[in-house]
Amino acid sequence: MSLPALRSFIEACRCGSLSDAARNLGLTQPAVSQHIASLEAQLGRPLFDRKPRGVTPTAFAHTFAAQIGDGLDKAEAALAAAKARSGQLSGAVHIAGPSELMAARIAPHLAELQTAGLQIHLRPGGKSAIYQSLFDSNVDLAFTASSIDDPRLDCQKVGKEQLIAVASPQVAARIAQGASLAEGLQRASAAAYDTDMPLLRDWCALNRIDAGQILPEITAPDLRMLCSLIIAGAGWSVVPDYLCQAALDSKKLVEIPAPVGVPENTFYLVWVKSALRHPRVAHARLLLLQALGG
Repeated sequence: MSLPALRSFIEACRCGSLSDAARNLGLTQPAVSQHIASLEAQLGRPLFDRKPRGVTPTAFAHTFAAQIGDGLDKAEAALAAAKARSGQLSGAVHIAGPSELMAARIAPHLAELQTAGLQIHLRPGGKSAIYQSLFDSNVDLAFTASSIDDPRLDCQKVGKEQLIAVASPQVAARIAQGASLAEGLQRASAAAYDTDMPLLRDWCALNRIDAGQILPEITAPDLRMLCSLIIAGAGWSVVPDYLCQAALDSKKLVEIPAPVGVPENTFYLVWVKSALRHPRVAHARLLLLQALGG
């Protein structure tokens, strides 16, 4: 069994489509079909049920893919990394992630990639846009604050963030005057990332406060902007610790005491498994993991 045929098989299993597998591997669909047919002939059994749209692995194929998939990924990644170390790297690496996280936690480590001879292109975006860019091969690596559940992807934990409720000292004093923390928060102005208040709701849920009684009077779809608004006295909000720590240290902000605790998110470096066949991507991933302690 050839490695290209095995790679085509694994990619088709993950994508559920021969055409998508071909695109991810830089091959033609007939080439992938030929690889699959060759494997089926050697194994003496079909590997896929052909559907009007895509393919579905047979029970045997599903088990076979589970047995060899991760090993094949690691072997190809190791080979690509070895090629990167033995040669002069060039080309661009496209990296996506939330703009605030990229600015505060990722950008300071990107000089490692530049020193290795790579060009760096950053693309800020939200969760759905980031994953779609990975699948469309528009980005090579991405950072997210959500774990993955797609078989085409792999990830590595690279850090954590705590979600802190903060306000200016004046607003915090008004909140403290409430009969309870919940009443004080409900009476004070709230600011949020958007009207769904994702971070604020997480904090309230953990601390058993009814977020339904809190309506944001101002929204800002940039957490750095949100911090600036809170420092200026626009109300209270919930932001990641790495964005508000300097303002807390300088007393421009104070933390609103959490009666139960503060939510914590893990963020990950994410990639499409087949992308690690490319030396520049494999080496960029390794450098980022080393720099971030992943």
